[in-house]
Amino acid sequence: MSSTSAPPSVDTPVAVVEAFLEALSAPDVDAAMALVDESIAYTNVSLPTMDRTAMRQFLSGVEEPGSGFDVTIHNISADGGTVLTERTDLLVLRGIKVQIWVCGRFEVVDGKITVWRDYFDWLDIARAAVRGIAARFKPELAPSMPSKDDEAPGR
Repeated sequence: MSSTSAPPSVDTPVAVVEAFLEALSAPDVDAAMALVDESIAYTNVSLPTMDRTAMRQFLSGVEEPGSGFDVTIHNISADGGTVLTERTDLLVLRGIKVQIWVCGRFEVVDGKITVWRDYFDWLDIARAAVRGIAARFKPELAPSMPSKDDEAPGR
């Protein structure tokens, strides 16, 4: 369950993005949304772009029972306010764990995320979903999150 949280103290675009992803993992959608600009454009590439209201509604799913989100950031870098991430995301939907590799692009202006665009492979998602469903019947198939020091998928 989320509680209204003050945004964490962040002083660089990288720190804003890290705090945002950490808040989603908590899960504390209110804290995550405190780091998002009113005019956010959130896109999972190949799907429609969401505004702040739609994004908030979408992200609130991580706070539902049997659901959640976790992230391992393998690489993160910034050029001014543009932050790029290479990460492993774990999405938990009704108890089914789907672990995928994602590259994200964030635009940060005055400490707020104005653009969030994630790139991923639909085949990777399909395989991860099959694995997650199979793990319901054979738990040893369940994915485990890599550590930050583990090699990122695709290398």
